[in-house]
Amino acid sequence: MIAFVSGGARSGKSAVAEALARVWRSPEPSGLVYLATARVSDEEMATRIARHRRDRGEDWLTLEAPRAIAAALDHVPAGSSVLLDCLTLWASQVMFEAGLDEEAGRRMLRQLIDTARRREITLVVVSNDLNEDLPPRDEMVWRYLAFLQRLHRDLAHQADRVVEVVAGCSIDWKGAACEKNSADGKPSDDGKGDAS
Repeated sequence: MIAFVSGGARSGKSAVAEALARVWRSPEPSGLVYLATARVSDEEMATRIARHRRDRGEDWLTLEAPRAIAAALDHVPAGSSVLLDCLTLWASQVMFEAGLDEEAGRRMLRQLIDTARRREITLVVVSNDLNEDLPPRDEMVWRYLAFLQRLHRDLAHQADRVVEVVAGCSIDWKGAACEKNSADGKPSDDGKGDAS
């Protein structure tokens, strides 16, 4: 099972993603894995990471993988439930720190999905909706947003379930809960998903 959960800043998307990962977790003690892409860059980030760990609880195994997300799955038992948080930050590190081009980043995401499916790992990927405003004037920011949106499209296409979170409310755009959506994951003509 591959799930993609997106939403704006502080929308509640992480809580929704954590709940999905818990529902699909294996009974093994190490079956719930948090794959963190964040780096501790300053005191504020360290405080935020510590708060998130405390809020998640002790039943999560945390792995840090700022860029090598597919390789991190080698340390996860088959059948586990993995929550990757977040694709937005991972994409910026791939593009700006590693200097990789868009195609290399898209291949890395495909490799993550292929590895998860092959090893029967449930993968829940969280990302931010950043393209809801006017197009940016800065060319670098525009390139990053275009890259992130292509990753979102790739992920939505391959995912079994796609959920958008708005003000704490989940909207299913693709998956078993979507009766109005077509089989290819595109919204129906009315453009509405089913709230859950």
